[in-house]
Amino acid sequence: MRIETFTVGALQENCYLLLDEDHGAAVLVDPGAEGERLAAAVEATGATLHGIWVTHAHMDHVGGIAAVRRRWPRAPIHLHPADAPLYASAARQGAAYGLPIDEPPPYDHELAEGDEVRVGGLAFQVMHAPGHAPGHVVLHGHGVAFVGDCLFAGSVGRTDLPLSNGAQLASSLERIAALPAATRVLPGHGPATTIATERESNPFLNGVAKVVRR
Repeated sequence: MRIETFTVGALQENCYLLLDEDHGAAVLVDPGAEGERLAAAVEATGATLHGIWVTHAHMDHVGGIAAVRRRWPRAPIHLHPADAPLYASAARQGAAYGLPIDEPPPYDHELAEGDEVRVGGLAFQVMHAPGHAPGHVVLHGHGVAFVGDCLFAGSVGRTDLPLSNGAQLASSLERIAALPAATRVLPGHGPATTIATERESNPFLNGVAKVVRR
């Protein structure tokens, strides 16, 4: 397994290229912008793109999907259906921030709690983790968790956005914190961390601070 990180777009979102090199298979997790750059990165590995996994449908996580799909028209897009309204409004979200983006094409597969998503010989479990967005998911396996915007190094996701819910995020964080301590946390923004580090030092996980319950 190989994971490459690409920080893209005006909001400096982390897109992850996940590779099973033994099978020549790849997926992109949250291609949020600069889709042509991301497509070129996949091509440079010699792998075939087998899918696009979306942790949540805020525009900075989906803005590069259209360009990637132009290169791989059959690469299926995976999204939790509770985020379908956000996904459908991605271009309007971008316009609200003065960031024009290509409207992403319709998604292909619905993610749900307890599902398994695979690329090559690698399998990841789907955890529905609402709060920052209603259809937010965490994808975890092989000692890694793609956590989107639920959890950051030293902080957590916003709950003041449309369709956000602080009480739900607090519950989701409890589940994320229960992952094995050595799990490497790959967030949607900022540096990677571990569950152990966040349990010890993140004020929202160690009881020093509380998520605002709007």
